Amino acid sequence: MAIACGMTVANLYYNQPLLADIGRTFQVNANQIGIISMLTQIGYAVGLFLFVPLGDMRERRQLLCILLIAVSVSLVGIATAQSLIWISIASLLVGVTTVIPQMMVPLAAQLAAPSERGKVIGTVMSGLLIGILLARTVSGIVGGALGWRTMFGIAAVMMLLLAVILRVYLPKSYPESKISYRQLMLSIGQLIIEHRTLREASLIAAMMFGSFSAFWTTLVFYIEGAPYNYGSEIAGLFGLIGVAGALAAPIAGRLSDRYNTKYIVGCSIVITLLAFVFFWLFGNHLWGLVIGVLLLDLGVQGGQIANQSRIYSLAPEARGRLNTVYMVSTFLFGAVGSALGSYAWSLWHWNGVSAVGGSMVLIAFTVWGWHRMKERKSSYNSRNNGLDATVHREGGA
Repeated sequence: MAIACGMTVANLYYNQPLLADIGRTFQVNANQIGIISMLTQIGYAVGLFLFVPLGDMRERRQLLCILLIAVSVSLVGIATAQSLIWISIASLLVGVTTVIPQMMVPLAAQLAAPSERGKVIGTVMSGLLIGILLARTVSGIVGGALGWRTMFGIAAVMMLLLAVILRVYLPKSYPESKISYRQLMLSIGQLIIEHRTLREASLIAAMMFGSFSAFWTTLVFYIEGAPYNYGSEIAGLFGLIGVAGALAAPIAGRLSDRYNTKYIVGCSIVITLLAFVFFWLFGNHLWGLVIGVLLLDLGVQGGQIANQSRIYSLAPEARGRLNTVYMVSTFLFGAVGSALGSYAWSLWHWNGVSAVGGSMVLIAFTVWGWHRMKERKSSYNSRNNGLDATVHREGGA
């Protein structure tokens, strides 16, 4: 399941190190070509909303195989694109159909014992996160050597092979809910209203991933110019640095099983903020970029796992829908981050990108801190009310 998550989620990120090459093919600037990354993530958010809830009411293996065939066709569309509009539509469809990982993660949570849920989620997520990061490395190398179209053709073949493998080896999984699709979709709104933790976790994850996307979408434009003058191959190799952060995912999962996940989320936000401090102050030095990438991936992924451990314990029968709310929020703001990052780059270059990413992380920290203050105030009022009731009873006695 971890390998399948990594292979499929990579489809969303192959384009990032290749944006400059794709832009030259269609003779458009950085701001215009940045729409490809944005549309891919918008498509992913749409696919999450439409398809992931089905995991709560349909057999998952068949659904996964159908989606893998669909994403393969969409990748062929990118590989054969002849215009910016064509590749934009195909990129949107790749996003819509590449939702397999977010069906795998709730399934892993369903199969895990409650005492090991964080560890299991961390293991599966480590595959997903390594796929996100190595996608950039692989596409940078393949695109630099064989052209960007070849990368998407290879990806299409890989998805067909994976469909066959999952059909043979993945066990059948039976839904925990027996409701109609209409009822299923309506219940998503009810889950948002009922669970404050879901709202908090989703907003924090959205801001964190938005900052993550702003950085990765614009990195290739930054290192192509002075003082680096690197090509797409080197841009992809930065993904290898982030793997170190992704490998910490199982550790974050185990910490989530042992300690209060709320404070693990807080630590993750601070680590991510430090990453953007490094990008702002030391981004013109290679060591500054390297340390920033390590901190960025460690912070974002650690927060992601801790937040998912929180939400999956809220309503076991609705894990697919809970994940839908969480991930739709995450990738919608991932698209916003990509767009803002490209826009900031076109106006203010690297400092603008660092400011956009850092601002989104600060919003996440504000949300986290506000909820902690509300909890402390609620706890304080509860203790005082209990004390007042005790004094009243004793006085009456």
